[in-house]
Amino acid sequence: MNFGLSDEQEMIVSTVREFVEREIYPHEAEVERTGEVPHDVAQEIKRKVIDLGFYACNFPEEVGGAGLSHLDFALVERELGRGSMALTHFFGRPQNILMACEGDQKDRYLLPAVRGERMDALAMTEPEAGSDVRGMSCTARRDGGDWVVNGTKHFISGADHADFFIVFVATGVDETPKGPKKRITCFLVDRGHPGFTVREGYRSVSHRGYKNCILEFDDCRLSDAQVLGAVDGGFEVMNTWLYATRITVATMSVGRARRVFDHALSYAAERKQFGQQIGKFQGVSFQIADMITEIDAADWLTLSAAWRLDQGLPANREIASAKLYASEMLARVTDATLQIHGGMGLMDDYPIERFWRDARVERIWDGTSEIQRHIISRDLLRPLGA
Repeated sequence: MNFGLSDEQEMIVSTVREFVEREIYPHEAEVERTGEVPHDVAQEIKRKVIDLGFYACNFPEEVGGAGLSHLDFALVERELGRGSMALTHFFGRPQNILMACEGDQKDRYLLPAVRGERMDALAMTEPEAGSDVRGMSCTARRDGGDWVVNGTKHFISGADHADFFIVFVATGVDETPKGPKKRITCFLVDRGHPGFTVREGYRSVSHRGYKNCILEFDDCRLSDAQVLGAVDGGFEVMNTWLYATRITVATMSVGRARRVFDHALSYAAERKQFGQQIGKFQGVSFQIADMITEIDAADWLTLSAAWRLDQGLPANREIASAKLYASEMLARVTDATLQIHGGMGLMDDYPIERFWRDARVERIWDGTSEIQRHIISRDLLRPLGA
């Protein structure tokens, strides 16, 4: 077992970390204050990432990406986790699911996304269908040679900047011994398509500037050319490609936790009470010890899950474990860091209260903690007939 990084991986880590510190950190306070990413800032970040050769680095070289392995890309995401998500969004990591594009879809969606010419957004969640994906009520029905889509999606991250959308909708129902079971199909939908509207979503206390939107379909007609994957094959497409989103949450949680920990460590070493640094009190020093132990554990758990993917090994449970543990670890680390800072931790003079707010959503999106526990437990119990 070799736990060391190669020279190339060390270069990836240092390059991305330096980029985040130089190009992302300086804009964070303004984005936090306004809730907006200025257009020129977004385009400048994208341009510099393209020049650096890291745009769409999660895609294989044959389509214009950097061809990074799952482990290498996890290292990229870990470092991006240190920065504001509203800003690192423009570092450019299109959804891996676009590799399912075929024929003209490649020229229309996949390749422009990889080149940074078009941005995508993933749309699954609905007001009445979050964790219960099969509960979605957004539907597409056949009408002649087209599909007619009606319904609503919400909590769609990055939709305000997206040029097209990867949308999952119900396209039928099968009767099974366990009751009705909806069939799901994935569609590619362009912004501005007739019958399709993108409007402002909800104001979130987490990740300000990284907005969510509401998508509305009103008799939106789509052709078969807009189907990604097979008709009624949405779950197959989803299960093949969307594991990457859970690894992203895990790795970014680790990166953010390390940045938060640096604040806790520095404050504990500098802040004095009762005539000495507060880090000399066990009430603080033991928290510091627990924090770094949990961060390291989450880091290795996440990187090992990415490594399993590279080896072609089953990794569903391991990815779920990484997402679960890393996101909950981040919550504990940010809360402990705020406690170490005392009242000042809640003031916007420090970024601690922002990290604390941002951490809360990681246990919800891309599969709640409860869903991850379900995946883990079923993986263990199903082979035993339980």
